[in-house]
Amino acid sequence: MGDYFGLSRIVSIILAIIPFTAWICGIITRCKDGKIVAGILRVFFGCWLVWIIDLILMILNGNILKCINC
Repeated sequence: MGDYFGLSRIVSIILAIIPFTAWICGIITRCKDGKIVAGILRVFFGCWLVWIIDLILMILNGNILKCINC
């Protein structure tokens, strides 16, 4: 399963490629998982840095970067 809302890996990769959808999905996914600090960080730093990291991780292993203790 992909990391965005339990969608397939291909759909999750497509969502991760598009910057705006990756930003919104990343915020919602992190907040849904109880990672509020990670969601807030995604709001402020998600435009480029976190987007590139999430995209690479989504392509390589099907998961986005999530803070363990955030």
